[in-house]
Amino acid sequence: MRLRFYSFFVAIVAVIALVAAGLAQKTQHTSAPPTSAASGEEMYVSYCASCHGADLKGNGPAAPAMKVAPTDLTTLARRHGGQFPALHVSHVIAGEEGYPAHGSSQMPVWGPTFRAVSQHDKSVVMLRIDNLTKYIEQHQVK
Repeated sequence: MRLRFYSFFVAIVAVIALVAAGLAQKTQHTSAPPTSAASGEEMYVSYCASCHGADLKGNGPAAPAMKVAPTDLTTLARRHGGQFPALHVSHVIAGEEGYPAHGSSQMPVWGPTFRAVSQHDKSVVMLRIDNLTKYIEQHQVK
């Protein structure tokens, strides 16, 4: 009887530990390799291409595993009356606007990741977001 109680207690503790680890993992930011803040292309390849694809069309290798297909980033201007929505794109990258495919208001959480990679230097974070936004804008279909 005592052994059965002990086994039950150990199982409960293990379940609690797994749940706590899962919750802690959800609050962590996506780790990212260091990239040049000056290169929108380098950041795109490192942070975005796995979902949005090397050609920005939403066909990256991780796309099939997503609940909502990644956006074709080459058609943003066309879908916004011929104007590239730079402010909206910047806000999505920064995690300031939600987007369904990203699961919450944070797209794998690039705003906090950029802050961490840039050692919380606001000007470098903004440079990263601006250059990544410009890179996406340069690839709009005509």
